[in-house]
Amino acid sequence: MELAVLRVRGRIGVREDVERTMRMLGLHTKHALALVPKSSEIVGMIKKSEDYVTWGEASGDLLEMLKEKGKGNVYRLAPPRGGFKTLKKRWPKGDLGYRGNNINDLIKRML
Repeated sequence: MELAVLRVRGRIGVREDVERTMRMLGLHTKHALALVPKSSEIVGMIKKSEDYVTWGEASGDLLEMLKEKGKGNVYRLAPPRGGFKTLKKRWPKGDLGYRGNNINDLIKRML
């Protein structure tokens, strides 16, 4: 199973260790999406950067759509149609943190 990790906030005010962790995940810029394998180490890295990313389990049809878009495991997406709720609160009131299968809906709005 692969996890979809989406960076939704920029670099301003990010601690250096959190920024380094997001770069290790491949999340260099805002609206970058990384597909990573599910493991305890990766989940720990995601939780460390949870104030700047949203994440969940990627579905099979979404993975096929992304494979058509490009190569590799990191994709640059457009801002979501309809915008974000808020980038300061956790899911479901906002757009940060773990959102399970609902990450697929957000990514489809960004393709």
